[in-house]
Amino acid sequence: MTIGFKIKKAILYFMLILLGFSCMLPFLLMIVNATRSGSEIVTSFTLIPSVYLMDNWRTVFKYFNLFLGMLNSVKVAVPATLLTAYFSALTAYGLAMYNFKGNKTLFTIILVFMMIPGQLGLIGFYNLCTKLRLVNTYIPLIIPAMAAPGTVFFLRQYILSVMPPALIDAARIDGAKELYIFHRIAIPIMSPGLATMGIMAFIGNWNSYLMPMIILNKNEKFTLPVMMATLKASTDINANQGAIYLAVAISVIPILVVFSFFSRYIISSISAGAVKE
Repeated sequence: MTIGFKIKKAILYFMLILLGFSCMLPFLLMIVNATRSGSEIVTSFTLIPSVYLMDNWRTVFKYFNLFLGMLNSVKVAVPATLLTAYFSALTAYGLAMYNFKGNKTLFTIILVFMMIPGQLGLIGFYNLCTKLRLVNTYIPLIIPAMAAPGTVFFLRQYILSVMPPALIDAARIDGAKELYIFHRIAIPIMSPGLATMGIMAFIGNWNSYLMPMIILNKNEKFTLPVMMATLKASTDINANQGAIYLAVAISVIPILVVFSFFSRYIISSISAGAVKE
């Protein structure tokens, strides 16, 4: 091992450490600010925790029930993520593995819908929910999650790159039914892509603010982002800066838990796919 190689390796490790620290700095700053008062946050910058954690905790619960908001967000984010993952995988598998008339046209339509901002249909969607008496329920926040063009596009491209059609044909020759092939063969192969999109879907549903704000109108139904908006919109927002950071820090915990859980499947699936007998 030459000296030049050691120097390059040391520089690489230093850059990786610097990159890791820069990624962790916002989270560290958020946790530290959760222990500081609003005046301290506005007037100074530091990474040393302060003594206002309990005061910020009481301020948060003065405006809303943090645990109720997290429970409401779980009621929306978990089923919406599961629906997104399953039906997007089913649609992507059909588009990738079946050659039928209109396949390319259907895929083009999905690409077009990816380019249309969802906000354009808010008024019509709200009118529809009003006529169906679904306002102030979680159904409009969960059921539409089945239609996820971006997830379908990603999983279709992933299936085409990792799933050989000969494997599916072999299962059919052995007498396996189509749904059996999808659940027992396709999904395990797709698990890295599903885990990746599951993480993204959960983050999107957990942090969703606009749609829950429009559909929900009762305080006890509000998801966590909507409840946190009441704190940010308070008249004493400068004094509540620490409470805002505390609420945000707590709201990030479920996202970190989900990421840790699914990332394990991503790593194990990639490792398993890399082993050759």
